[in-house]
Amino acid sequence: MNGAHDLGGMHGFGPVEIERDAPVFHHEWERRAFAITLATGFLGKWNIDQGRFAREQMPPAEYLATTYYEHWLFGLQKLLDDLKLVSHAELAARTKDPASPVAPVTGFRVLAARDVETALRKSRTSKADEDVAPRYKVGDRVVTKNIHPLGHTRLPRYARGKRGVVTLDHGVWVFPDTSGNGLGRKPQHCYAVRFEARELWGDAATLGDAVYVDLWDDHLEPA
Repeated sequence: MNGAHDLGGMHGFGPVEIERDAPVFHHEWERRAFAITLATGFLGKWNIDQGRFAREQMPPAEYLATTYYEHWLFGLQKLLDDLKLVSHAELAARTKDPASPVAPVTGFRVLAARDVETALRKSRTSKADEDVAPRYKVGDRVVTKNIHPLGHTRLPRYARGKRGVVTLDHGVWVFPDTSGNGLGRKPQHCYAVRFEARELWGDAATLGDAVYVDLWDDHLEPA
């Protein structure tokens, strides 16, 4: 979707501030937000692409005024409410009064603290085992489709309708554009595609610079 999250190549947002020796988390609540999101993901009620799509649906003004893990919290709360696991009303009541009762969620997988490291090491939520033939090979010239879906897509806005070259075949992966929209896995090859900066942004871009974007078969057409 063409939302506030898709900022690649846009101007007016100031320089990228590089924080040297940055900690993994700047605040304790960020650590907890990350842990809770991963733990609830193991309930098996949504996949990683649906999680990304939920965050992308944050209202644009709110998205641009908040931090990375605030986006994560919004997405998690939306998924919990949409799937009738924990409603916005329950969360509001709990925030106002931490002692307020919460209806137990039962009948799902539970990720115990002792199992976190093993679970994360073995997680293969997006890798596919299906034997699917690739449509392209390294060196092929391709052009990305010019699409503007209302749902989730991993084809960024700045790279649509652009010509590039396949530089690496990552193998077969779940297609996020269907997976994130509840339309199935549709496994297919994912490639690293090299785009010249001037192809993306015109003659004002630096000659010789390039951007590599991971894209799937259904994002591409022969050039």
